[in-house]
Amino acid sequence: MKYLHTMIRVTDIDASLNFFKLLGLSELRRIDNDQGKFSLIFLAAPGDEDAQVELTYNWEPENLSGGRNFGHLAYHVEDIYETCQKLMDAGVTINRPPRDGHMAFVRSPDDISIEILQDGGAKSPVEPWKSMPNVGEW
Repeated sequence: MKYLHTMIRVTDIDASLNFFKLLGLSELRRIDNDQGKFSLIFLAAPGDEDAQVELTYNWEPENLSGGRNFGHLAYHVEDIYETCQKLMDAGVTINRPPRDGHMAFVRSPDDISIEILQDGGAKSPVEPWKSMPNVGEW
């Protein structure tokens, strides 16, 4: 048995791709199915191409809900503070700031919870992160 990918449904390809690219993922391949009226976009972190995320976009409008029921995707990053600042500068809400220098949570444009973990152990807690409150659900 081999892990292949995690699939999440998205409502806006551009917004979702922008979000995941901010996290550091790159597009590996794309399948547009005219007959089925859907697109599949496979993403992965550089050097970790075996752990893929499949964005599924159905061309016919649909109402998606319950993103929290999915659970979350989790990624290690080199610098949690730098990653969170980049996301925040791009307008992404940091739902659970990295107060401990180790863990943060954000949400994708389709409300999928994303856990961001500091690679190699926690960084020393620093401002403004250690004083930031939680925002919404994560």
